[in-house]
Amino acid sequence: MDLIKSLFISASGLKAQNGRMRIIAENIANANSTARAPDEDPYRRKIPTFKSQFDKELGAETVELGKIAEDMSEFRTTFMPGHPAADANGYVEQPNVNTLIETTDMREAQRSYEANLNVIESTRRMLQRTIEILRA
Repeated sequence: MDLIKSLFISASGLKAQNGRMRIIAENIANANSTARAPDEDPYRRKIPTFKSQFDKELGAETVELGKIAEDMSEFRTTFMPGHPAADANGYVEQPNVNTLIETTDMREAQRSYEANLNVIESTRRMLQRTIEILRA
């Protein structure tokens, strides 16, 4: 039944967006994490990816969280000569996390999550209505 397929497809979307939100939350939590020593790197931003997978039993494409990539952009530097991770010139490398971008990504993931949840709720209502019609 196609209604059942839509439930499973939307559920896979919920799971994938949940994983995306966890990664974004980790990025935001570590936005100000510096290294402990001058020769170490600070936290590096993680980027969630998705992959489509054909579910043979379901007979439909589903989505799941793919590999977690690292953002290889440059770290920010801040002049903090007293910091334990400061280099010889007094600069400390900061994570390459931009909280504005992370917040925007989080909002997009939240909207996608809500859209999948709305599909599940609509499908559930349709199934309930079908059962009510069959009982009458």
